[in-house]
Amino acid sequence: MVNEKKWLLLAVFLPNLLLAQEVAKLTLEDAYSQAEKNYPVIKQKDLVRQTADLNSSNLSKSYLPQFSLNGQATYQSDVTKVAVSFPGIIIPIPQKDQYKITADVSQVLYDGGVVKQQKILQELNAGVEEQKVEVELYKLKERINQLYLGILYLEEQLKQVDLIKTDIQSGIKKVEAQVNNGVAFKSNLIVLKAELLKTDQRTIELRASRKGFLETLGLFLNQTLTDDIVLLHPVLPSSQPLTTAIQRPELKLYNEQVKLFGQQNNLIHSKNLPKANLFVQGGYGRPGLNMLDDQFDFFYTGGVKLNWSLSGLYTQKKEKQLVKINQQVVDIQKETFLLNINTQLKQQQSEIEKLDQLITSDKEIIELRKNVKDAAKAQLENGVITANDYLREVNAEDQARQMLISHGLQLLQAKINYQTISGKQ
Repeated sequence: MVNEKKWLLLAVFLPNLLLAQEVAKLTLEDAYSQAEKNYPVIKQKDLVRQTADLNSSNLSKSYLPQFSLNGQATYQSDVTKVAVSFPGIIIPIPQKDQYKITADVSQVLYDGGVVKQQKILQELNAGVEEQKVEVELYKLKERINQLYLGILYLEEQLKQVDLIKTDIQSGIKKVEAQVNNGVAFKSNLIVLKAELLKTDQRTIELRASRKGFLETLGLFLNQTLTDDIVLLHPVLPSSQPLTTAIQRPELKLYNEQVKLFGQQNNLIHSKNLPKANLFVQGGYGRPGLNMLDDQFDFFYTGGVKLNWSLSGLYTQKKEKQLVKINQQVVDIQKETFLLNINTQLKQQQSEIEKLDQLITSDKEIIELRKNVKDAAKAQLENGVITANDYLREVNAEDQARQMLISHGLQLLQAKINYQTISGKQ
């Protein structure tokens, strides 16, 4: 019965224990996603949208009835008088001090489409601001690339150091046996042990650099990246064609700006159209509408008012010319941007082709260096060469492998940079 309970508890908790021991992994795509979510500028998108919604809501209020209260007290030097006298008729003379309180209500009947065009303009302006945020977020990918690939490079360096340590330790074992048998000098053993300590120092430096890169990357991702995390190598198809099609967010930004300028032209046109309002005014004062009645009285007026300001026609042509100039500026910026991007793509393409050739050559050099090192190991074992001679061949192979690691990571970075520059990353 006790054994059955043990097996039951093991069946329940074993999966959780295995999950807890699972090593954390990170891909480049995950790094992009997490960095974008935690980058402070992402909050700006919500603020831009909130601002656009508030402005649009305020513009919509223009279609509601507009109320105003006015009051005035005046004194004038003279008043209207009737100079003709009629028998039995007394025509009163208004007082020189007059008072008036009014309430005005107006309702837009036709505004030339100004409010509608302003709302469209607000929406397009919000689109421009949001796209600026997208441009900033895309630039973040370049920084993530540098950190992520830098960590991968250091990890490959650590693997190579382990291989060197294995070769040196193998040489130490052989020389120790020779020293014990009196067929080799102890100085050879000391040289090998000193070189092993140097590789340990190299390991310490590489691990410290990797830790620093991880901490910096963790700041962008807003999480702690432990030393045991596994960064997966980005997988790029070797046969993937290099295309010059550009899909950068900057291009969409330029297009949004052109739309915004086009809308400004529409607004200029609407502002110079006639406007019509329905109005009502009610008030209390002395005199009222009857100027010959010198008593306080209530009054009201109402009607339709047409307004067409022609002064805007003087500047309309110049305003549209300014908009056109701004559009031309954006076109030049877009053209310059495309030129720079295509230049960078050409450079990366040349870099990729060069690194492909270098990697092929590196592999041939490593094979030759490995054969020489293996021969030197046998010679060291037979006492034909010294430990320094053996280390020279070990280091030569190490340098060849270091070049392969460097060129391999440079090739991966060049391909990722090509994708990032073209906007496909």
